[in-house]
Amino acid sequence: MSSATQEAVRPHLADPAQYRPGRTITDWTPEDPSFWRTTGKKVATRNLWIAVPALLLAFVVWQVWSITATNLKDVGFGFSQSQLFWLTAVPGITGGTARIFYTFLGPMIGQRRFTALSTVVLIVPLLWLGFAVQDPSTSYGTMIAIAALCGIGGANFSSSLANIGFFYPKQEKGNATGINGGLGNLGVSVVQLLTPILITSSVLAIGAGQKKANGSEIYLQNAAFVWVPVLIVLAVVAWFGQNDLKVASTPFSQQKIIFKRKHNWLMTWLYVGTFGSFIGFAAALPLLIKTTFPAYSVATYAWMGPALGALARWAGGWIADKLGGARVTILSFVGMGASIIGVITFLPAGSDQGSFQGFFLCFLSAFFFSGIGNGSTFRQIPVIFRGQHLKGLTEGTPQYEAALKQAEIESGAVTGFTAAIAAYGFFFIPAMFANFAVTSAMWGFVAFYASCVVVAWWFYARKGAEAPS
Repeated sequence: MSSATQEAVRPHLADPAQYRPGRTITDWTPEDPSFWRTTGKKVATRNLWIAVPALLLAFVVWQVWSITATNLKDVGFGFSQSQLFWLTAVPGITGGTARIFYTFLGPMIGQRRFTALSTVVLIVPLLWLGFAVQDPSTSYGTMIAIAALCGIGGANFSSSLANIGFFYPKQEKGNATGINGGLGNLGVSVVQLLTPILITSSVLAIGAGQKKANGSEIYLQNAAFVWVPVLIVLAVVAWFGQNDLKVASTPFSQQKIIFKRKHNWLMTWLYVGTFGSFIGFAAALPLLIKTTFPAYSVATYAWMGPALGALARWAGGWIADKLGGARVTILSFVGMGASIIGVITFLPAGSDQGSFQGFFLCFLSAFFFSGIGNGSTFRQIPVIFRGQHLKGLTEGTPQYEAALKQAEIESGAVTGFTAAIAAYGFFFIPAMFANFAVTSAMWGFVAFYASCVVVAWWFYARKGAEAPS
């Protein structure tokens, strides 16, 4: 092999300095085993493990209202139950909408710069929230505005997963995005587990405490202020520690083709059912526990479901690799439907006080199956688009390589877009609980899951399916 050919196969040898932290990488060939073994894996791993805590904190900001809202009436805010559900729902609107833009902006701007910038801007709503909760006269409109800004934290998921995917070879993309997404999702549990502890600490407090009706004092501002220095540190680490990939810099003109792809919309429908349920139930469950079973502690139970769902996401991807993504996706929807029917069975009705234990165990089951589905649907997307683009082409030909690159571009864009639309579950599920009877809302979810089973089976799982995955 000539030296020129060797340089083409292993372009990283031309300028090893570009792979250092904080640099823009122009030569990136993760499918080359030699490059991946000697250079690529180390660089990709460093970028991944900086992205993970940044994404986790973004989820903390996105979900901070799910716990904050449960404490507002206790310290003198005169908001109704419906208004409190709306406060937990509004971040879902802004998070989902911002995800659409972040999906396309992330690959255009680069992992390093976008992670740093999208992390540091989250300081603004946290500071505003920390001051607002100290004054019970703060208007409901102001609280809605703060909740809307906190929603921007949810947008980081789309850009993070789209960017990280470019660092890894195809056989490791699923595991990498599973780690990034799964640990990022744990931010929901982190905020729900730690917030009740943080708000009782006078040591951490900046400002005065708030008196509860029973005479005890809490410091709601801690739920916001404590994360500000952590966000600053993570933004700095991302700026100086990650890399921008030139190969991942994709103009919108090449990404917008996904809006003409049928499977973009079908997979969005399915991911709304999995991730939309996960994030929506996570946002609504604390208030649902407090209003339906007030004798039980939100702080004790609310964080468990999101934690189980986040961890199950890893399992979903792994099982999908073994059994096929579509089959596992169908299993997840059947499990979610059965779980929600169980929740309905154990809800209070008339003189029947219901069963919290049954209610909670069925909700844990729903979170588990939603996590499984989150992993399996994300495994389906690259399989579907590779299959569609490479059909009939011969490996190694220029046409094959061009189609493969386009498939990767579209897979990344579809992954981000489906995640963006699914984030609206954060809004719609608490909004349904705010406007409909809990039982009616639950039956609506069951009907939606049934439609998802039909879509997954017809297009992806049955014999002769259009895009087996």
